[in-house]
Amino acid sequence: MEPIYFIIAILGCGEAEASCEAVKTLETRYESQAACSAATEAAVTRNSDVDFPVVVAQCVAAGSPPARLTPNEVLLPEPKPSASRRT
Repeated sequence: MEPIYFIIAILGCGEAEASCEAVKTLETRYESQAACSAATEAAVTRNSDVDFPVVVAQCVAAGSPPARLTPNEVLLPEPKPSASRRT
């Protein structure tokens, strides 16, 4: 039995109900899903040069296709609080 490892798939999502599309698969291998998940934010930042309004990363077991997602299923990051203003 081959060891299981995880890779990151970069998905591009539109604004409609169409499924997000896998646009890249990164070559880095992760020993666990937790290690893979910890790397997704940086992966999105480095691979956001695709022509989609929303870009997300998904960890998948090597050899498996990414899960089908629609834009309304994508968990977007919380907005960062703005710097406090002096009055």
